[in-house]
Amino acid sequence: MEASGLSRRGLLKGAAVTTGGAVLGLGMVPMARAADSSITATSPDGANRITMSLLGGVLQWSVKRGARTVLNSSALGLTLSDGTQLGTGNVSVTNYQHWTKDSTWTPVYGRNATIRDHYQEMRWNLRDNTSGVNFSVQLRAYDTGVALRHVLLDSGSATISDELTTWSFPADTTVYSARDEDAYSPIAPAAIPYTGTSSTDNGNLSDLPLLVTLDNGVYATVCESSRVNYPRSMVSSVTGADSTLKTYLMKKSARSAGTAQNTTSVTTPFATPWRVLVLGDEAGDLIDNAELVLNLAPACALPDTSWIKPGKVFRCELTTAAGTEGVDFAAARNLDYIEYDAGWYGPEFSTPDATTPIAAIDLPTVIDHATANGIGVFLYVNRIALTDPDTLFALYKSWGVAGIKLGFINDGTQAMTNQIISWAKTAAKHELLIDMHDDVRSWGYERTYPNWISLEGVRGNEQFPTATNNVLLPFARNVGGPMDYTICYGQSRDQTTNNHQLAMAAVYYQPLNFLYWYSKPSAYATTANWPGLAWFDAVPTTWDESTTVAASLGEYVAVARRSGTTWFLGAMNNEAARTVPVPLDFLDSGTSYTATLYADGTAGSTPHSTPTVVSTRTVTSATTLNVTMTSAGGQAVILTPVS
Repeated sequence: MEASGLSRRGLLKGAAVTTGGAVLGLGMVPMARAADSSITATSPDGANRITMSLLGGVLQWSVKRGARTVLNSSALGLTLSDGTQLGTGNVSVTNYQHWTKDSTWTPVYGRNATIRDHYQEMRWNLRDNTSGVNFSVQLRAYDTGVALRHVLLDSGSATISDELTTWSFPADTTVYSARDEDAYSPIAPAAIPYTGTSSTDNGNLSDLPLLVTLDNGVYATVCESSRVNYPRSMVSSVTGADSTLKTYLMKKSARSAGTAQNTTSVTTPFATPWRVLVLGDEAGDLIDNAELVLNLAPACALPDTSWIKPGKVFRCELTTAAGTEGVDFAAARNLDYIEYDAGWYGPEFSTPDATTPIAAIDLPTVIDHATANGIGVFLYVNRIALTDPDTLFALYKSWGVAGIKLGFINDGTQAMTNQIISWAKTAAKHELLIDMHDDVRSWGYERTYPNWISLEGVRGNEQFPTATNNVLLPFARNVGGPMDYTICYGQSRDQTTNNHQLAMAAVYYQPLNFLYWYSKPSAYATTANWPGLAWFDAVPTTWDESTTVAASLGEYVAVARRSGTTWFLGAMNNEAARTVPVPLDFLDSGTSYTATLYADGTAGSTPHSTPTVVSTRTVTSATTLNVTMTSAGGQAVILTPVS
């Protein structure tokens, strides 16, 4: 929707006015010039500004939050396979467009029941005068952050060999770098370590999402959104530019041998993924602003989503008895699904046929028992068994299976991006939920295909990481999308207290939450020994409202989420014991609540041995809870209105 014939002044005046659901100030001004100029998209609250400049025929971008610089002048552009570099010289503007949009949409599940999509967009159509290629750069500014992307405008085809986007942060910026499922390391942008193997991309590379802290007090998380027919991006250090990172397009699968793709061939017009900066003045703002990634993704592509059900999952051992016991445990503990993991159809890396269970599992009996008890069944499938996913998924649907967990899905190349989307589409065709495991990163497509309900790509409890790792995840990996952390309760290998694990169910956003990982129902036979069971019984996985109530990066985090009239508050600590004041001003004023607290008792000899102390008290919105946590500890609180 574009209107022409308006003056630039008239367009700018119109762009400043918005109403719910309307797109105003929509316009296009024809131009043909290579003169130095710039345009700035400003967030509705005026805080965030993303600027694109044309200086001597060269494109650059920069970002400010208030008076503080987030990005200094940074490069823009694409390199085509014939050597053409779009944006690096002899560029002229051919059109200028801008508008403001304000609307809301309802996710199938999420952190909040509704999401506001409110932004200003600025767009230049451009021409590379050397090659004659026409392209565009789109800028968006939201209250929650900023984003940009490139668009190749000419009809036909193109082959992209590199993306030139850089991120030039101010001096003394710290980035929290991690690759694959490593722990995050706070370092200077220039100090990202050299990693890679003979079968993977090599370089001073870090995965996204990337947490960034600026010396001026701004917090940022670098993400990508709406990646289609394009390789996954990483960021790399830049030699000789201490505070600059460059967008790196992956050429190989993340951590496995496969065909390298050094270029990306596309049909044009074609839009690259959005390059996203989620922004905030406090660390907790990053958690609360994470829906920016979803706002930039395409709308839901499924006409019917009534069958998509978020929930809690229990993994069963590989026998019929374990499956039926798992169903009974799930029904008793208010879980939604059981899962048979790797090995249910044989050794996963040498069994390409995932249609016949091992002799120890009578799968029809387990599925029938699950269905009779209102429990769904997930089945794990290694990627080598996905030669004919349409037939396989149709078979699983005929069995009564609810979802599939795909293993060793290591994305990175353009082909793997498209393969992942194809699996999600095919699963949706057969009304199957899908959970992608191993080195996968989100790009907002759980909005487009909400049956793609979860993914891993995180240093979770399969590695039993440190508490410091765990309290960084909400600001980094989890900003990008759901993360399958696999919560453990009562595991001696945990480096945290049981309450730290309980709190994850509220702190982390995870619509398909695997609980009691590495455990079995008999471990909890004496329920009096496990006071946290009641918390896991009650806590949901999808929410009507969410807010971060306390956070200090790398030290602690507390998040409150509402389902109906009940609030669930989770607080997690690093290895330093502390008491954190948590105001309950998110509660309805004038209403009293019963607070059921699951708190750390006296610290044990190891965090795991620290007991859980359960207590209740009456609170209101005027109450401040003093949340006391031991080393690697936590606290979980259920807040229920007093009837």
